[in-house]
Amino acid sequence: MDNRLLLYFTTLIDQGTFTNAAKKLHISQPSLSSAIKKLEENVGLTLIERNTRKISLTIEGEILYKEAKKLLNHFEQVHKEMTRLKKEGPLELKIGLIESVKFWLPKVIASYREVNPDVNIKLREVLGLKQVEIALQNYKIHLAITNQLFENDEIDTVPIYKENLVALLPKGHHLESAPTISIHDIKDDELIICQEGFQTRQDILNAFRKSGASPNIHFEIERFETACSLVEEGLGITIVPENYIKSNTQSAFSMKIISDANLSRTVYIACMKNRYLPPVIIQFIEETKKFFEQ
Repeated sequence: MDNRLLLYFTTLIDQGTFTNAAKKLHISQPSLSSAIKKLEENVGLTLIERNTRKISLTIEGEILYKEAKKLLNHFEQVHKEMTRLKKEGPLELKIGLIESVKFWLPKVIASYREVNPDVNIKLREVLGLKQVEIALQNYKIHLAITNQLFENDEIDTVPIYKENLVALLPKGHHLESAPTISIHDIKDDELIICQEGFQTRQDILNAFRKSGASPNIHFEIERFETACSLVEEGLGITIVPENYIKSNTQSAFSMKIISDANLSRTVYIACMKNRYLPPVIIQFIEETKKFFEQ
């Protein structure tokens, strides 16, 4: 399939009219119309409804448009990467992060930089499911370190470690001296929890559901940092990854294992399937896996 025809087709849909699309592509309207007809002949399908004044796609046209945008984007990124490699070499690594990686990621990066001292590393927080998917699909990041469970066949995940989820209670809480607690012990406390779209929220709600308890949700947050601050002010309790608070020794809250819930989460490296990954990306993935194997 001719990339040029796909470009003409997607530009027509994006621009909305043959006039605007032809202008954008710097070709004549008859040439654009001819190209669209040729594309339809090539695929053997009608792609555009021609009985309306407005550009409208058939069902087949919608499918081709969606896939063509992916193909063209991928082709453009590979072309850019090849051009950059010729001039500069493989010098960039873009990583999407969740908050709890702070306890180990600097160690991995330090080890990685010993072998790749010239790589420019860009770290970006990507927390919710949709945020991770969009960042990967749109080439904003090469890979994501995430606990999200994907139902997207285009994304590949490699589990790297498992971490416990623990409850944080404000100082002076009536369970402060308890060695462990249960879900039922905290079901009436004001709960600070992640927003919709976060896997940790789903894990916590599932634990309450299995225990036959209903959570008393009072705050919905995006970052664990915010949740911890609210707990320190005595505004409720929260449940966070144990690794997130490992380095926090001066906090005004107490950490408790939830003994009856088996609350934990798996952290993955996620990247797009069937996409070119420069050697520096593959090296980082291998360095991360080696860190946890050791």
